[in-house]
Amino acid sequence: MNSLTKMMQGPTPVCAPLVLDPMMAKMAEKAGFKALYLGGGAIGYQRVYLEANLTLTEMAQAALEVRTVCELPLIFDAAAGWGDAMHMHRTMGMAEAAGFAAIEIEDQILPKRAHHHIGIDHMVPMEVMVDKIKEAVRARRNPDLHIIARTIATRSVGIEDAVRRCEAYHKAGADSLLLLPYTPEAVRFIGERLPQPLVTILKPGGITSISMSLDELHGYGFRLLIDPSTPALAAYEAMKKVYAELADGFAIRSRPQEDWTRLQKEQQASVDMDKLIEIERRTTEKPAA
Repeated sequence: MNSLTKMMQGPTPVCAPLVLDPMMAKMAEKAGFKALYLGGGAIGYQRVYLEANLTLTEMAQAALEVRTVCELPLIFDAAAGWGDAMHMHRTMGMAEAAGFAAIEIEDQILPKRAHHHIGIDHMVPMEVMVDKIKEAVRARRNPDLHIIARTIATRSVGIEDAVRRCEAYHKAGADSLLLLPYTPEAVRFIGERLPQPLVTILKPGGITSISMSLDELHGYGFRLLIDPSTPALAAYEAMKKVYAELADGFAIRSRPQEDWTRLQKEQQASVDMDKLIEIERRTTEKPAA
């Protein structure tokens, strides 16, 4: 059993924030998080296109870079799996090779469309998604890779259809089910109808967007909570402000130079600068005899 699956059996939900690169992963780890989420939507925005344009190899490469410096369980936003049931075999193989702890697969059509971002969803028939999940299970070589089946039906069709789909996805072999209940009433309805463990993705701001506590969500079977956007939005806002100020005379006057020195030292500590210097002192930078 991998560490993420084991953590999901604990007394509180596992909270996984978005990371896009190794530095974000190290910062999240230092903050105390125990699992991380590699989100396609935010990576698409970061590259000035959309999740619909990302390739499987791009996501696998991003995971390799994160896992080079951070051993926390990493959840793979695999969108619609990059294909039908046959294509799931390569997607699963890449996910395992990249070292993901979990893979999230959703029931949207392929290729994905930009309209998803304005609330217009296009779903595959339930039977198509069931076949993809079954093949994902068959293709899984590492039994510890946690398969999350996600439906977008809550928003596009309705909560009853979302539950019906998730019941079928559970029977197909999914390890957990991801739905999007945005009200306490929807959380309760889903928690009373579906088997655990349940997963949800939160709006920006974390659980404040759903007006429930971690304990309440756990009580209704939600064992994994994902925030796919808050860190990226905060970083966007901070960089937008600093570029605007820097553009006025190429100077930052809103904070003293000492602040930048402190931040630079913190950043160097995040990349284990002292350890790298120590390696050189023992090898390439040894004092002359």
